[in-house]
Amino acid sequence: MRLTCPYCGERDSREFVYRGDAAPRRPDGQGPDALDAFHDYVFLRDNKAGVMAELWQHVAGCRSWLVVMRDTRTHEVSAVTFAGGSDP
Repeated sequence: MRLTCPYCGERDSREFVYRGDAAPRRPDGQGPDALDAFHDYVFLRDNKAGVMAELWQHVAGCRSWLVVMRDTRTHEVSAVTFAGGSDP
């Protein structure tokens, strides 16, 4: 599989490290259901077949965090953007 880093260009996927699903958002630690919310945030993940937003880090290159839109059935990559929406 090849990934196209927006900064470095197309590279082999071995230069990157998969860091997980990009969808979960850290819950409010002061909320009334904080304990349950953090349990779900840490331990419960969707494992769907299809296109997912995933976090990857370009560890053997620019070290940027990336959001990769990848189909988990075919490994087809449809988009790669910087995490956080801005250039490093």
